[in-house]
Amino acid sequence: AEAQHNLGLMYDNGEGVPQDYTKALDWYTKAANQGVAVAQYNLGLMYKNGEGVPQDYVKAAELFQKAANQGYAEAQSNLGLMYNNGEGVPQNYTKALDWYTKAANQGYA
Repeated sequence: AEAQHNLGLMYDNGEGVPQDYTKALDWYTKAANQGVAVAQYNLGLMYKNGEGVPQDYVKAAELFQKAANQGYAEAQSNLGLMYNNGEGVPQNYTKALDWYTKAANQGYA
């Protein structure tokens, strides 16, 4: 699963291979479905930014939630941002603060 995530990262960034969001999406999905938090997070970024897929804030928030629940600080921060802005989730400043705080408590600025 980690290797699948790493392949996704290479295709996402065009490192050692031509950049290919479709292949990145495929590899991230395989790893994310096996519970790899960083893959869930990176897949969430693809949906949030509309890279290789139509932009979908709801799907992005779902993926960030999965990674955040595993303690992945970047996902916690991004989920806080989505609650702050009401993107893919109802705007909720209390939940935003909770997720920001969880990320900050791990040293994520």
